[in-house]
Amino acid sequence: MQRGDTGHRAAIIVAHGQPSAPGPADAEIVALAGRIAGFLPGWTVEGATLAAEGSLSRAVTACAGMALSVYPLFMADGWFTTVHLPTRLAAAGAGDVRILPAFGLDPAVQRLTVELARKALSAEASDAILLAAHGSGRSPAPALVAEGMARLIAAETGANVKAGYIEQAPLISDVARSLGPGAICLPYFAARGGHVVSDLPLALEEAGFAGTLLEPVGCHPDVPELIADRLRLN
Repeated sequence: MQRGDTGHRAAIIVAHGQPSAPGPADAEIVALAGRIAGFLPGWTVEGATLAAEGSLSRAVTACAGMALSVYPLFMADGWFTTVHLPTRLAAAGAGDVRILPAFGLDPAVQRLTVELARKALSAEASDAILLAAHGSGRSPAPALVAEGMARLIAAETGANVKAGYIEQAPLISDVARSLGPGAICLPYFAARGGHVVSDLPLALEEAGFAGTLLEPVGCHPDVPELIADRLRLN
């Protein structure tokens, strides 16, 4: 099937998921897909995680025969989105498919992140933000995205903005100490997974962080509509 052969369009929202406990994360992405579908009348919108067995195959089957776009709910493009995901899609039987840039590279998501930072700085009368991100010990791509986001927030707000990571230096705990007690922590994550609910609070506790911890960017109520807009434009 060539894209455009049918007027009916389909999308799959794909996240990494939680290998140690795949069920809850898979249910979360399916629920997100349902909210996105509310902004895309006439579309089939499925959610899937790479960690849950059969999840991606189920989603691909549900979209068979339609012009298919895949939206990676990742913060950066890297091995998972450029190599692993296309391989998994092909193995699941997807034909002609358009893979969009990752969530963290979406200009609308970046604008939302700036606005979240701006509002928090004003509400808390703070001048410092810790942009908490995943990072990677294998690829520079995640840190490059986070550093770019930190620079953009700083340029737009005038705040002291530093990125800290879970899997590479500078660690979140070290950055939290350097920014002092009045900083705001903005998690630059696509979902409320294990890193956000466990690793991040532990790192902040280790640093004696006494500032404000915000919700992850990906959990903002505007996100489903932003993703729908991006899918509609592609």
